[in-house]
Amino acid sequence: MFELMENDSIGAVIKVIGVGGGGGNTVQQMVDANIDGVEFICANTDMQALEKTNCKNVIRIGQNVTKGLGAGANPEVGRQAALEDTERLKESLQDTDMVFITAGMGGGTGTGAAPVIAQIAKEMGILTVAVVTKPFPFEGKRRMDVANKGIQDLEQHVDSLITIPNGKLLTHFGRDVTLLNAFKAANDVLQGAVQGIAELITCPGLVNVDFADVRTVMSEMGMAMMGSGSGKGDDRAAAATELAMNSPLLEDIDMHGANGVLVNITAGMDLTIGEYDEIGDLIKEYASDEATVVVGTSIDMEMKDEIRVTVVATGLNRSAKKKQFKSVEIVREATNNQVDQPLRASRDEGLNEKDSGRAVINQLRSDDKTQEADDYLDIPTFLRNQLD
Repeated sequence: MFELMENDSIGAVIKVIGVGGGGGNTVQQMVDANIDGVEFICANTDMQALEKTNCKNVIRIGQNVTKGLGAGANPEVGRQAALEDTERLKESLQDTDMVFITAGMGGGTGTGAAPVIAQIAKEMGILTVAVVTKPFPFEGKRRMDVANKGIQDLEQHVDSLITIPNGKLLTHFGRDVTLLNAFKAANDVLQGAVQGIAELITCPGLVNVDFADVRTVMSEMGMAMMGSGSGKGDDRAAAATELAMNSPLLEDIDMHGANGVLVNITAGMDLTIGEYDEIGDLIKEYASDEATVVVGTSIDMEMKDEIRVTVVATGLNRSAKKKQFKSVEIVREATNNQVDQPLRASRDEGLNEKDSGRAVINQLRSDDKTQEADDYLDIPTFLRNQLD
């Protein structure tokens, strides 16, 4: 059902900019993961944070505004800091084809500076994709309001926007998950979004996807999602696809009527044409009749009896509704960066969400009625660095 795309071997230059503390932490994790074909940059108002990063390319923004001491959870300070160093930011983006901007929304630097950096990139003709997190529920109403305003500003200057609600992620990891592992899980999803799209472009495969395909699907598309899943056994194609489409990233958006869909299928030599078509049929249920659908297929000689599907859907509408599926057992092999816990996709009830995960939130929930900016300073430093 899909047109097979030829690879023109375009050497697209892809960069990732981590803005603020949260974005910087994500970039640091991706640098440690040795992701190929991507250049990394950290931009921050906090000089101390930049000195600790393992990212080689760092930009201290707003020296005159912040004196290197951070934005103090004030987005306007973050915005002014980015404006102060517009020329340096432009220089860092020279000769770039695609940029990912990652940030934790709700603080000062990420919330204020990310929209400015996105605007700079767009004006330079760069395909601009933002992958940002929304605060955990325990961080309170004020921080969530700040995050939502920052996301609205960011939407105006990006081609595609992937929003990850941290609170949604917590419901998928039982009561025993530590707070630090919960933060790391949020970073893992950010890394997966960036790495998944980058690998679609840079990794050779049986049916390759090049940069022109990605630009077609993601340019000027607005809200987007990205998910990945693996399946084994007789129903592996459906299992992998449904897990990818039921990613925790799907909160507050309606998958139906997607205007662009980018799919990467990875499997061993036992991948059949029937499974290829089955994956296509499942994804077709979401895409609009006029959607641009691009599929890449890679053969991994080490994979046996397993299929991995990565899906990027763009041009989405905001909605709380999701596609529902009948029960399908899904076994996902945990990586070193994931909580070792199988997930189950359900056509009757969607993904089962573990209520016990809410205990982590409840133990740390702040009083939403308290909206003073000084409350942010009550969070321990190691958490503020993650959230800023």
